[in-house]
Amino acid sequence: MIKQERNNVGDDFLKHDVCMSEFNDRRSHMIGENLSMSEVCMTEVEQIESLNTNLNKNTGRKRYKCEFCMSEFKSGGSLKMHVRAHTGERPYKCELCFSDFSRKNSLTKHMRMHTGEKPYKCEVCQSAFAHNSNLRTHMRIHTGERPFKCEVCMFAFSHSGHLKDHMKIHTGEKPFKCKTCASAFTQSSSLKAHMRTHTGEKPYVCGICMSEFAQRSTLRIHMRIHDGIKPYKCDICMSEFTQRGNLKAHMRRHSKENTYKCKICSYEFSHSKEIRQHMKSHSGENRYKCDICLSAFAQRGYLKTHMRVHTGEKPFKCDVCMSEFAQQNNLTSHMRIHNGEKPYKCELCKSAFAQKSNLKKHLQIHTVQN
Repeated sequence: MIKQERNNVGDDFLKHDVCMSEFNDRRSHMIGENLSMSEVCMTEVEQIESLNTNLNKNTGRKRYKCEFCMSEFKSGGSLKMHVRAHTGERPYKCELCFSDFSRKNSLTKHMRMHTGEKPYKCEVCQSAFAHNSNLRTHMRIHTGERPFKCEVCMFAFSHSGHLKDHMKIHTGEKPFKCKTCASAFTQSSSLKAHMRTHTGEKPYVCGICMSEFAQRSTLRIHMRIHDGIKPYKCDICMSEFTQRGNLKAHMRRHSKENTYKCKICSYEFSHSKEIRQHMKSHSGENRYKCDICLSAFAQRGYLKTHMRVHTGEKPFKCDVCMSEFAQQNNLTSHMRIHNGEKPYKCELCKSAFAQKSNLKKHLQIHTVQN
């Protein structure tokens, strides 16, 4: 690319065979008489390397070749960074955690983990991010953009990782396998959550009543008990529930649908969880024992509630009159005194009651009359 030639007076000079620029020194060029200029884009440069890089940029020519994989690059700097992929060289080291990187900008991004710096801010909601890519992904929440589309069912996603996980539904791929029971999952997070069923680990703790949960989502639902949030409402009697499953079970009472029947005593239930608990009464399975009075229970939750009899703990407090209760259902019943709610209705005379026990007593009046 750089050729040495001799002019008509016998002086040697260097000439670039692409843009025909002429100069006297291969290594450096003084501003003035020996200034090198690219005739492709008229950019003045003082180093021969800079001239070559400039020419590569404007002509599309790639003069730097990797000796490992023969990839070609327009600048020596790009080739140098690329070669580190082959050599494993990582010259940029974090002084705090000693992580190392092949590129300086990777170290710069990494340092934001330590400094907490989040220079990329959302102009819509003021959320801040350490990386520009995270901001771009976040902006799709506001724009509704979902550029990653499933070619099977045309469902769209805002993040490529979500599409990748979704595709496993169609392929049936479950690469994350439990070594204890051979259950398999599409995501590593699902396997991690599943493992807690074997280990008994419950890392999510309620800060109010200290109840423990294996899943963060279960804790979120539990917190509705303390916050009084009941997002699921019955359209018939306006009863409210903290969980969708409870509303679904409640609706069966209106439709007289009892889908779960005990095969031993023929007792009927509207919720699968209720019959599972009931079956333990037949099996005699009461493995959770009280160390104080030796009472035994089928579920750990029942034992935990029972222990409040001994400890006197009353974690459920009325925000109106500050009364305290050991159980959530007692607080729920108590609140009807304040809000006037009467969810238990007589189908014969339309009388309504705050407590189910009062409705039962009332029904005896109609039984006597008949």
